[in-house]
Amino acid sequence: MPTPVNVAVVFYSATGTLTTMARAMAEDAEAAGATVRLRKVAELAPQAAIDSNPAWGANIEAIAGITEATADDMRWADAVIFGSPTRYGNVSAQLKQFLDTLGGLWQAGELADKVYSGFTASATPHGGQETTLLALYNTIHHFGGILVTPGYTHASKFADGNPYGTSHVSGQGDLPVNEQTLTAVRVQAERVVKFTRALKDGLGS
Repeated sequence: MPTPVNVAVVFYSATGTLTTMARAMAEDAEAAGATVRLRKVAELAPQAAIDSNPAWGANIEAIAGITEATADDMRWADAVIFGSPTRYGNVSAQLKQFLDTLGGLWQAGELADKVYSGFTASATPHGGQETTLLALYNTIHHFGGILVTPGYTHASKFADGNPYGTSHVSGQGDLPVNEQTLTAVRVQAERVVKFTRALKDGLGS
């Protein structure tokens, strides 16, 4: 029987693009044999900002049933796949706020030696996708985590072109998640599960 693998998909989404990607990431990790927790991080934006964009409010309603991420999810996971839209080339404040609550786990060494990966979306092809993922990965270095990124390890990566993690160009919300992005999600999820299992097998845990 394959070694069990626990994967947490922890994401922030305003208007729904990252929600679609996160759900697909969770489903693909589960299909690859992992036990998965899909978790959103808390919304920090004022209601006035949310009300200014109908898609934002609709997404909040759509994810109402998804449990908010906690430190316990991080402790439980063998691998964590973080998702955030790009915000000026960085992760969203909402995801950063969650990361900033993990100091206790970090001090206890409970964030180290886990597998981590990330995915993102931006309005334009050069809207900060790579810098957002690299900024996220700077945090993982501080955790003592093990980065598993897609690289150019699958033929499809030469089509979507981002070795750092799955990325989608959403325009002004008018470019929905497509097959190219969903393929990238699957490749990344399967790779995370594969190497997390290999790591656990190698450590004898």
